[in-house]
Amino acid sequence: MLVNGKQDNLISIRDRGLLYGDGVFRTILARQGKAQHWLLHYQKLQQDCSALNIPCQDFALLSTELDRLLTQHPDGVVKLIVTRGQGTRGYAPPVQATPNHIWSVSPCPDYPVDRATLGIKARMCQLLLSHQPRLAGIKHLNRLENVLAAAEWNNSESHDADIAEGLLMDEQRHVIEGTRSNLFLVSQGKLITPDLSRCGVAGVQRDRVMAWAAQHNMPLQVRDVGLDEVMHADELFLVNSIINIWPIRELEQRCWSDFPITEKIRHELNGQNK
Repeated sequence: MLVNGKQDNLISIRDRGLLYGDGVFRTILARQGKAQHWLLHYQKLQQDCSALNIPCQDFALLSTELDRLLTQHPDGVVKLIVTRGQGTRGYAPPVQATPNHIWSVSPCPDYPVDRATLGIKARMCQLLLSHQPRLAGIKHLNRLENVLAAAEWNNSESHDADIAEGLLMDEQRHVIEGTRSNLFLVSQGKLITPDLSRCGVAGVQRDRVMAWAAQHNMPLQVRDVGLDEVMHADELFLVNSIINIWPIRELEQRCWSDFPITEKIRHELNGQNK
């Protein structure tokens, strides 16, 4: 673990990331000493820091630190956290912020390989995402909604090992995303992904799928999506930077068994990872 470029695992108890979730983060897959799509992640980091008015560390500096980390840990899940830094008591941020940045590496999750080809079982979460356009799309540190939603089937009382992900709706009953992933629908030859202008996180892998659609002249719509439309889609798939792409084979009472578009996108995006 690196804290502000130094080997350490401690931060101040006055850090605003700890006190208020005042910061942002990125989660990056590392393979054979290479951080996949690091530039895209950095660009997202810059955007998110700018939206919260947190100074963002220089790309060259972070790249050097990342290379050091990957020398010791060539494979794994790399997490980069940027907080606003220390402050005095109270919500108001300091006028002169000195951000902290923290690198950590965890082993890659041991997901079943066939999730990418046979698909996963998902469920609809009961928790509804609240609207906050100022934070929409940002991967900020306030992720309690996701924590509570994931606990619906992952705690000791209601654990269901067959469920790999839960889908979240907002307070207007629009389907928004997974607890840790972005959602795409394939319907009548076009791609559809939910509008994230009111809530949700816009991930790097979502951007990559959207770019793929543009490059292949595949119609793409970014708009509100209702549950009925989700249940009647030809294909559903989830994306994030760690899982890449997982088709959904079962959601509530609906099952899917064929994912031709999902497989095509997965194959081509996997090729870009090499």
